[in-house]
Amino acid sequence: MGESSLIKPVLDVEYPIISHGKGVFLYDAFGKEYLDGCSGAVTANIGHGVEEVTKAMVEQAEKVSFVYRSQFTSEVAEQLALKLSDLTNGDYPWSFFVNSGSEATETAMKLAIQHWQEKGKPQKNRIISRWMSYHGITLGALSMSGHPVRRERFTEILESYPAISAPYCYRCPLHLESKSCGLACANELEAAIRRIGADHVAAFIAEPVIGAAGAAITPPDGYFQRLKQICEKYDVLFIADEVMTGMGRTGKLLASEHWGVKPDIVTLGKGMSGGYTPIAATLVSDPIIQPILHGSKVIMGGHTFSANPLSCAISLAVLNYLTKHDVANHAAAAGVYLKNKLNSLAQKYSFIGDIRGKGLLLGIEFVQNKETKEPFPLAASITSTIIRLGMKHGLLLYPAAAGEEGVTGAAIIVAPPLTTTDKELDELVNRLEAVFVEWTEKHLPNVHAEM
Repeated sequence: MGESSLIKPVLDVEYPIISHGKGVFLYDAFGKEYLDGCSGAVTANIGHGVEEVTKAMVEQAEKVSFVYRSQFTSEVAEQLALKLSDLTNGDYPWSFFVNSGSEATETAMKLAIQHWQEKGKPQKNRIISRWMSYHGITLGALSMSGHPVRRERFTEILESYPAISAPYCYRCPLHLESKSCGLACANELEAAIRRIGADHVAAFIAEPVIGAAGAAITPPDGYFQRLKQICEKYDVLFIADEVMTGMGRTGKLLASEHWGVKPDIVTLGKGMSGGYTPIAATLVSDPIIQPILHGSKVIMGGHTFSANPLSCAISLAVLNYLTKHDVANHAAAAGVYLKNKLNSLAQKYSFIGDIRGKGLLLGIEFVQNKETKEPFPLAASITSTIIRLGMKHGLLLYPAAAGEEGVTGAAIIVAPPLTTTDKELDELVNRLEAVFVEWTEKHLPNVHAEM
């Protein structure tokens, strides 16, 4: 490609140039086909090149692309907020639109703190989060994230919000058995609140299914119900980070629905636009807004492109597509189909330790020994090698942390578009097996030799 001025994830790597995409496939400038087995960054939920969305994009661009939210609203922004309220059965009648998941979670954090300020409790300003979590890369969002690798460069300027263990049943951080643990990891929240003092805790934030920090770690039944009970007992707001899990990804519109839990605040992103535009949202229940509505009437937050009409029109088209085609239910069925296929692979390959997740958000954790769950050494770069081989075989996979404390293991996320057919899922598994075959034959011997 020649000299580049673009700052890329790894500065000296030459990335393929994408030409176009259609459905679950992407094509680079040389014509090579890639099956999008991870929806980019678990984002392209309805696939590429959907005409209903591109049509809405053009129609709105011909009207107006930008207005500033402190001067105007727009018809499409109003419609999008109403659509989200309707989709969530009126539980979240208020929407704050931003540009990314990081901004959405940071907005949720600030809104929770302001809620208590407006109620005359400014001292309730602490956030509690979990280790093995990821809520975004801006400083506030990163402070809430329990992702050691992503925190380490900025530790000195971050808040110490992560305080409790993740519900990582495959490698219980408390060294307990899931059938008899009594949800000890959930009960840690009560201990954390009491140590800090409930009068100082504004909110608790969690991903319903842990994404990049844990490769689709899924909690046991009763876990989120217990967390919500604790939050209510101590007057702490519950924020569900559904940036990755929301909009049908796990087989429900919101993943928290799997456990019958209604958070006070919900964050959305990624699949909210299907990757067609940068947009995210913080959804707020009415009791959280009321003190502000009857107080200052101003939520301290916002960005230049918040509620941008072009992005709102695109997101509205994506949500209309999701509902019209019953995509969430399709994702639930497709997820069962794919998980069964991946479990079959796990029977064939000794280095596959665990298959987990819900719907089409699935994780694969790699281990040296299935019985002991011993991870591969970090120096072996297992995840990056698997990702690179995936690219070679025309399959896109997403890297994820795993192992004790989320720093010692290797894992990937498999999360194709929610519209993927069974035939396309078969092709995904075939390409993934080709990756495993090559890794077993050409790379695994070298890993063992270096140990």
